[in-house]
Amino acid sequence: MGRWVAALGLAAMLAGCATDGRHRADPLEPVNRAVFRFNETLDEAVLQPVAKGYRAVLPDLVRTGVTNFFSNLDDVWIGVNNVLQGKLSDGIQDFARVTFNSTFGLLGLIDVATDFNLPKHNEDFGQTLGRWGVGSGAYLVLPLFGPSTVRDGLGLYADSYGDVIVNLNDVASRNTLYAHRLINTRTNLLDATRVLEEAALDKYRFVRDSFLQRRRNLVYDGSPPAEPDEEEAESSPPAR
Repeated sequence: MGRWVAALGLAAMLAGCATDGRHRADPLEPVNRAVFRFNETLDEAVLQPVAKGYRAVLPDLVRTGVTNFFSNLDDVWIGVNNVLQGKLSDGIQDFARVTFNSTFGLLGLIDVATDFNLPKHNEDFGQTLGRWGVGSGAYLVLPLFGPSTVRDGLGLYADSYGDVIVNLNDVASRNTLYAHRLINTRTNLLDATRVLEEAALDKYRFVRDSFLQRRRNLVYDGSPPAEPDEEEAESSPPAR
């Protein structure tokens, strides 16, 4: 579900840019669409109402602090992945962010690290596999987790070992924090969901295409190489 809600923001921005035909990276589209409908139903019945109530009850300042707290926990695993990708400078920045925010930012509730020129990064083990040359494989929609690929599915498994919350020994604390993180993330994307609902002709296609584009950009830090179709278009002589 985490990847599903993360894809909504970019999907909303791409709404209105429809493409025709089945995507070559989505050979399991009929099955994926069925799982997508299941996730949508669950989201509409449970997550959206809870997220709307959460936003109505908690002031923006409190929700920002909660977002910062979970972001600070994420920086630990982000730093590990930057090191695994050979980006040592970024990894050092990530660990420094955790130190600054945990010490001077009230356990991460306040993001003081950004003011010290320590930018927030976005890394996970799926991206690390991509940097190591592992292809993305087929597009998948996972029950509860949402958009993924074969490579990112394997990455999710590894990410669970690097998730500070998932590895807490106290079951009650682990479940409470995990649920709170999910609801907070979903709340932050309520506006993107509304835009997507209003603009998208085929919501499944928009979410899929935006997710694949976003993941490709993340793997290559915003500068992905040209895809085969783009290379063919550049090398083809102009039509006369």
